[in-house]
Amino acid sequence: MRAVVTRVREASVEIGHVLHGKIGKGYLVLLGIGPEDEEQDAVHLADKICNLRVFEDEQGKMNRDLASVGGALLVVSQFTLYADLKSRRPGFSHAAKPAQAIPLYERFMEACRAKGFPVEHGEFGADMQVFSVNDGPVTLLFTTEN
Repeated sequence: MRAVVTRVREASVEIGHVLHGKIGKGYLVLLGIGPEDEEQDAVHLADKICNLRVFEDEQGKMNRDLASVGGALLVVSQFTLYADLKSRRPGFSHAAKPAQAIPLYERFMEACRAKGFPVEHGEFGADMQVFSVNDGPVTLLFTTEN
């Protein structure tokens, strides 16, 4: 799995000009799933992201986690994180097929909810417009690959 996580002041996703999900302070998570990924990868990645300490404390240091700031997550499926960029036209054969990816996408969100976090999301495979007010900006790249 690959995830691009951005600390945001707010973020939302629209599908067909209709609001589908919106959060205030928290993380915008662009989540890509590869063909080698399994349920344990989704749970492990959710744990890493939910416990990430990148919110500022009273001294201005990145020392607070999502729970301590009352944050939420907006999770958007992003198969393009597995793009093959050898040519000018990206190929996407390295991304997991929907039959495998959708359950893992759902499992990732379920693991975040189980930790007590509000989770909003896009729609797998939909044409979405994602809006965010990045905070910092702080953007981190996660991977479960060896």
